[in-house]
Amino acid sequence: MAGKRRFDRLTSITDTAIPALTRLAEGFRSRQSAVAGALVAGAVATTGLTIATQAPAESAVKAASPITAFTDVSDRSADEGESTKDKRARKGEGEATAAKKATAEEVIEIAKSQVGISEDGAGRSKYGQWFATTERAKETVRRDGGSNPKVYEDAAWCAMFLAWVADKTGDKDVLGADPYTVTYASSFKDQGRWGTKAKPGAIVFFDWAGGKRIGGIDHVGLVTEVLDDGKVKTVEGNISNQVVSKVRTPDTIVGYGYPEYVE
Repeated sequence: MAGKRRFDRLTSITDTAIPALTRLAEGFRSRQSAVAGALVAGAVATTGLTIATQAPAESAVKAASPITAFTDVSDRSADEGESTKDKRARKGEGEATAAKKATAEEVIEIAKSQVGISEDGAGRSKYGQWFATTERAKETVRRDGGSNPKVYEDAAWCAMFLAWVADKTGDKDVLGADPYTVTYASSFKDQGRWGTKAKPGAIVFFDWAGGKRIGGIDHVGLVTEVLDDGKVKTVEGNISNQVVSKVRTPDTIVGYGYPEYVE
């Protein structure tokens, strides 16, 4: 009987204690959730406050410098008031610079600067020696049945003198380039740039026999001035082995070749 009473008491205690412990655990969990929730809410509130505090400062920075973050200040100030074309030109962009075009005045000035220069004792001129080094010399020597451009070093150089003058202007093709005066004159005629009217900067072709055919041309020079009575003042290479200035009469003039700059 005593054993039974002890068992009944233990059962009664257990039935009472377990629900109490359960309620205690549930209350603890409830308080733990509330604390955790409060902590989370506090963190969110703090973060929101931080963002709200920082946002105006960041916006102010962006509003103050929308361009200078990646653009040099000097470029920005230089851009003010410039057109797009001007900006591209200043920065080296856009279309390439147009090729230089020589004028009659430039050609005449360079030609005059050579007056008095003569060939050496071996009959070589600086103009023939220069021409022999050019790509054009390789072309013309093959055309005329040769193989070595060095033949031009001591050849008649009146036409090569004019090719040299053109090269010095920076517009090397302005006068054409041909060491043989007949084909040189023919090239102007083929381009529709041949005539009998003298003009400053024109190429003048001569036949010492007084003929008027291109096939009879012996010599070539540059017109520097148009005079009265059909006369012209010239600069010519290879007269008495040097560069000279001459006044020529129309009786020996076959015609004129007109470079692009001649109107």
